[in-house]
Amino acid sequence: MNRTANARSAGSTSQPVGIVGAGIVGLAVARQLAGAGVPVVVFEKEPAVATHQTGHNSGVVHAGIYYAPGSAKAAMTRRGVALLRDYCADRGLAYDERGKLVVARNEAETVKLRELERRSLANGVPGVRWLDGAQLREMEPDVAGVAALLSPTTAIVDYPAIARSFASDVTAAGGQVLTGTPVTSVRRVTDDRVDIETEGRAYTLSRLVICAGLQADLLAATAGDEPAPEIIPFRGEYLRLRPDARDRVRRLIYPVPDPRYPFLGVHLTPRVNGEADLGPNAVLALAREGYRRRDVSLAELGRLARSGAFRRLARQHWLTGVRELRGSLWRRAYLAEARTYLPWIALGDVTSAPAGVRAQAVDRDGALVDDFRIHRVGPVISVRNAPSPAATASMAIAEHIVAELELPPGTER
Repeated sequence: MNRTANARSAGSTSQPVGIVGAGIVGLAVARQLAGAGVPVVVFEKEPAVATHQTGHNSGVVHAGIYYAPGSAKAAMTRRGVALLRDYCADRGLAYDERGKLVVARNEAETVKLRELERRSLANGVPGVRWLDGAQLREMEPDVAGVAALLSPTTAIVDYPAIARSFASDVTAAGGQVLTGTPVTSVRRVTDDRVDIETEGRAYTLSRLVICAGLQADLLAATAGDEPAPEIIPFRGEYLRLRPDARDRVRRLIYPVPDPRYPFLGVHLTPRVNGEADLGPNAVLALAREGYRRRDVSLAELGRLARSGAFRRLARQHWLTGVRELRGSLWRRAYLAEARTYLPWIALGDVTSAPAGVRAQAVDRDGALVDDFRIHRVGPVISVRNAPSPAATASMAIAEHIVAELELPPGTER
């Protein structure tokens, strides 16, 4: 154990920076710090890195076509793509620029698709091109639609492999990644000191960055951050295409998303390992880490029952919730959505695949938080909302957080 990490001297200026959470964002922050010579310790409650959102997503490197120009998502995604592409090339990690088609299934959706085209241009997404129905069929004969937007630079990667590489970078630079080490309490002492407790050990830190995903709001509250936004967990369920079906489409195929939601709809995504998945949907999870329908937490149910933000969200969107639940319980209904743009998909073409859980932040008024949201309270920075495309933007988010830390003199080795 690094003695500096466990020092208790309030006057020391060489206390490390702590990171809670060894997902891809937390590890990107740790890597940025360690590479600059800053002592850093990553605390991860699970026995391995990339266990939750990083290890349960679609593996997509988003190009930036969806996000409102000027938003943090737009800026950090475009910066993040460049950093991630170069990193994968440097480390010999898979980076497959398959390209993506966002498909308008009827004339009404072409209006929304034109808005995505406008956002793409404003965000500087390269190579985006409008396709009419005939051009779409020429490019992907097994995809149905009246128009599509082609994003040729959208890519697929192995995010858990990237996260493991980040962790190796941290340790190679002298930092620590402590798995199986849950943080049980956080106490801000001064603007340059944070004391935390883990099971059986105490640490004094100069700064703390909370990248805790599904636990982000709970841990931020212990550091004195405001209670809103709250994290509401949504399970994203996938179906995996059988081998004889997965090669019928080469590119990523997405429907035009509903602008009321930050979710992108059930889409078809090839994987770098040769598989292809259909999904995810978005079903309320009854546990913070409720990857299965039978995962139910009484504590989480009680929290949801007491949450005014959740009640307002439910009142506004209950009908959509019922529709998503129907698709979750009845595979034919799930496939019916996909068949609107992949009409050949049948029950025999798919099998079950592992689900993910999205940490979706919700404001007091029940509004789903769309943009990244990062709070600072004294020496503690909390990532309060960082769902997709946070993996794409992870290295850019890390740059932003490190710039915001304002490290005290003497922090660097």
